[in-house]
Amino acid sequence: MANGNAKRAHSGGVFACLRRGALFAAALTIIAPVSVLAQDASPAAAPSPEAAAPAKTDEAAPKVAVIPILLARELREEPLPLSLLDLPPKDLGLAGAKLAITDNNTTGRFMNQEFTLEAIEDADPAKLIADVVQKVDAGMHFVLVDASPATLLKLSDALKGKEALLINYALPDDSLREEDCRADVLHTAPTRSMLADALAQYLVWKKWNRWLLVLGPSEKDKLYADAIRRAAKRFGAKIVEERTFTYDSGNRRSDGGFEQVQQQIPTFTQSAPDYDVVVVADESSLFGDYLPYRTWDARPVAGTAGLVAESWHPAIELWGGTQFQNRFKRLADRNMRPIDYNAWLGVRMIGEAAARTKSTNFKELVDYIKGPSFEVAGFKGVGLSVRNWNGQLRQPILVDTPKMLVTVSPQQGFLHQTSVLDTLGVDKPETKCKAYTQ
Repeated sequence: MANGNAKRAHSGGVFACLRRGALFAAALTIIAPVSVLAQDASPAAAPSPEAAAPAKTDEAAPKVAVIPILLARELREEPLPLSLLDLPPKDLGLAGAKLAITDNNTTGRFMNQEFTLEAIEDADPAKLIADVVQKVDAGMHFVLVDASPATLLKLSDALKGKEALLINYALPDDSLREEDCRADVLHTAPTRSMLADALAQYLVWKKWNRWLLVLGPSEKDKLYADAIRRAAKRFGAKIVEERTFTYDSGNRRSDGGFEQVQQQIPTFTQSAPDYDVVVVADESSLFGDYLPYRTWDARPVAGTAGLVAESWHPAIELWGGTQFQNRFKRLADRNMRPIDYNAWLGVRMIGEAAARTKSTNFKELVDYIKGPSFEVAGFKGVGLSVRNWNGQLRQPILVDTPKMLVTVSPQQGFLHQTSVLDTLGVDKPETKCKAYTQ
């Protein structure tokens, strides 16, 4: 009975609460319409200034400054390399520049800076020059260039007096930094003299001081051979003999082609004076790769084949190189080549200057890049800077085989009064450049 009474008492309490809740809701229902009607019946009042004004923000978002970069390529006919592995990709250089734009913008978004890239290419030098001039007039002041030496010089002349900086990322010609230098042209591509000096330092360090020089018939081969002769004299090596290779490799892909080569190379290298290494000058890769393992005497091969000096190698893992290589491979779906690296450096130089100066002003950026405080990180263990006597970017040079890094020059023991990097290439007392204030 007690339980029943308790249940009834509980039920009664619940019903009482429900009844009170219903009455309260009903009261609200009655009151609300009256309130709305009273509001509607009142005369329209002008909204207060506070109510009419839009919500205030803390402050307007800062404006993003855009730094556009142009990449200009002259399409040129080049002979096919010996190896199918050396066929140049269509985006050679361009892919490196794209990666650098991403890197610049990673920092740029914190600085309210944005970097953009546009590429133009043409087989007609005059048309390419006209297009670049038009782009510069429209506000694209930084131009990465892959063109012949003659086209680069004509482009520089066409832009004379305009706010434009050209960055050569492809040509190794020393003359472009020396007698034909221009104040509006910088160079991220190492010179032939830098490459030859880097190789020579290692060969001399190994005490391989006697060289058999084999060069091809092209003008570029002769220029590289000149750099090798200069390096030999500079570092105390001796060229025991020079031979010019004139083998016609037109049928190298036909049946039996390798057999012809196998017979030709030993005969060509026979009866040479005693030498420690074959140094080959074959910039077009027409015959140099035939020399390793085919010479009459068992000797290493270096130069443009075998052991090679270059600005970058796809197997380098030092100094953060692994993650750098991986990022490039995700972007381009291939390995990074030296020209890609050179183009990447050119764009990064602009980004580094903009970040350090906190400016997008053309003159401020160029002055900083050419100034003594400038350095850009290049995954080589040291900061890279611009030589104030010819516009060349000083940098360590990698010495490697097709698959592996062998060493990095400058080598230990090669000293310099200001920077050991200036043991590679034309030093300040040797320069013929008159366009730079030294």
